[in-house]
Amino acid sequence: MIFRLTHCLSLVFCFGISLPAYAVWDIVAWDPPFDYQGQMRPLLYQPIEKATQPWHLCVTYPHLKDPYWLSVNYGMVEEVKRLGVNMTVLEAGGYPQLSTQIEQLKHCTNSASDAIIVGTVSFNGLSPSIRKIAQTTPVVAAVNDIENIGISAKAAVSWYSMGEKVGQYLAQRHPTKGDNEAKVAWFPGPKESGWVKFIDDGFHDGIAGSGVQIVAVKWGDTGKEIQRNLLQEVLEETSDFDYIVGTALTADVAVSELLSRNLRGKIDIVSTYFTHNVFRGIKRGHILAAPTDSPVLQGRLAVDQAVRILEGKLTERHLSPRIVMIDQYNVGQFNTENSLAPASFWPTFEVVSD
Repeated sequence: MIFRLTHCLSLVFCFGISLPAYAVWDIVAWDPPFDYQGQMRPLLYQPIEKATQPWHLCVTYPHLKDPYWLSVNYGMVEEVKRLGVNMTVLEAGGYPQLSTQIEQLKHCTNSASDAIIVGTVSFNGLSPSIRKIAQTTPVVAAVNDIENIGISAKAAVSWYSMGEKVGQYLAQRHPTKGDNEAKVAWFPGPKESGWVKFIDDGFHDGIAGSGVQIVAVKWGDTGKEIQRNLLQEVLEETSDFDYIVGTALTADVAVSELLSRNLRGKIDIVSTYFTHNVFRGIKRGHILAAPTDSPVLQGRLAVDQAVRILEGKLTERHLSPRIVMIDQYNVGQFNTENSLAPASFWPTFEVVSD
């Protein structure tokens, strides 16, 4: 069922309508699929009600040390339980661990999984493995962008759009060069990953022609200590900038780092994606803003697509939640259900249906 929204980007945000995860999802489909240069089509999407048999899904993530992926994990676990299928989860340990993820794909095929869901560590590093696997086992791409070789379906937003939204947010605050110019220390993430190039390109395009200038750049994996070290390196050289913009882990460590250096209130923090700590930081006024791409919902969508493929019911090959910018103006009304795992949720690596 398709519902065209002309002036309002989301039923949830415009009308306050709560859409339960099992009922209908207010999302977008891509035409053609896997092409972020294509068209986004508004869609009220009905997830599959129940699996016809207890399929076994094998999932590999880049890591679970970032609460973003914990929320993806939660979405998958909840959807797997609801559908009555089984799931095994593996995590590579970080974006540099391409060889580990290749071995994990082999494990998935050797364990006779019915379908594989991949949150990739590399845009094209897994392509030879997936090309071979796809001959016998369907592969669904989740969250991180990936080369479209052997992929049956994708549950992911445009990370270019994520970066562009952040850039546009700052460009609106500093539209022209002159007295209101702003300097940015930019922490895009791990260079080797399948999403950072796109978020970097989007951010640069978002600030193009504005009064926003990047004065420092540090690349690195999304581990808390790695991002802290990168931020400290910049701050040891200079604090002559107006914004720290980067990963959720960068934003997280920036809150305490600025406080310890008596810089809070002098430098603002913007995250390029949304996590629990970013949410709390925005509510408390420590972080300025962040876009959410609803990682919980992306996890649910990936599972739904995998089961649909196995049951011959796939109708949309590429689905995305809507990207919404959260700041102090709308954070009080924001429903976190599709973006954040509950505080009580712990990483889950195995789900066995009754």
